[in-house]
Amino acid sequence: MKHAFIFPGQGSQFSGMGKLLYENHTAARAIFEQADEIMGFPISETMFNGTDENLKQTNITQPAIFIHSIAAFKTIDAAKPDMVGGHSLGEFSALVANKALNFADALKLVSIRAGAMQKACEANPSTMAAVLGLDDQKVEDICKMVMEETGEVVVAANYNCPGQLVISGSMKGIEIACERLKAAGAKRALVLPVGGAFHSPLMLPARIELAEAIQKTNFASPICPVYQNVTADAVSDPEIIKTNLVEQLTGPVRWTQCVQAMVADGATQFTECGPGKVLQGLVLKINKESQVNGVS
Repeated sequence: MKHAFIFPGQGSQFSGMGKLLYENHTAARAIFEQADEIMGFPISETMFNGTDENLKQTNITQPAIFIHSIAAFKTIDAAKPDMVGGHSLGEFSALVANKALNFADALKLVSIRAGAMQKACEANPSTMAAVLGLDDQKVEDICKMVMEETGEVVVAANYNCPGQLVISGSMKGIEIACERLKAAGAKRALVLPVGGAFHSPLMLPARIELAEAIQKTNFASPICPVYQNVTADAVSDPEIIKTNLVEQLTGPVRWTQCVQAMVADGATQFTECGPGKVLQGLVLKINKESQVNGVS
């Protein structure tokens, strides 16, 4: 029996996030205060009292979710994970939990990542869509066909759970792919309200900028493995962790495969740290026998 700690990504933010943690836990309060100092402005104020619109901005959303996740993790007395994983942005939180990164360095990287992704989104208008009710291979095949026939970018981006896959690409590519996916039997192919094509080749400029920052950052040997998005493998080598973090910006989030690998390696309990309960639901859809709980 092993205990996995998991951390959410973009989309789980909400107005008021973290306020109760700040008010009720000394360890969490220290995280928020440190974050305000590192960011150079009171991001905690935006988290506690900002509007949903404020929190939707990528350069605010990503640091806010990361800060909330670590604050939540710090409230667990003697938390000692056997393994960690995170969905997209959540991988940075996971790397603080397993001590590969310290909080300050991780927050700086998250902020750079968010800013770089925001710029990439503005340079290439693009989007994502959730596809429900088709097997992964079918979705992959249709995306590949659309790319070959039109030259538009459209790829599988988030393997969230069986029967739920998010695709990412240009506006036109997503539009065409959604039409074909519905015709192929998808229950839904719904364009998402996101700023751009995350986890697709359109994020290449952001990947280049993040890679430079990651190479300048010290990564320690972790206390337990992280199951990384791009490979779904358990990783403990700091250099491989770095490479996978960079690849993640243009590569897919293999969350289904990450959870399956953790279960295969003995995980029976999953604790989600951060805003929302999305990952708890996905874990149960991937492996219904898992025990799940959360700290938010």
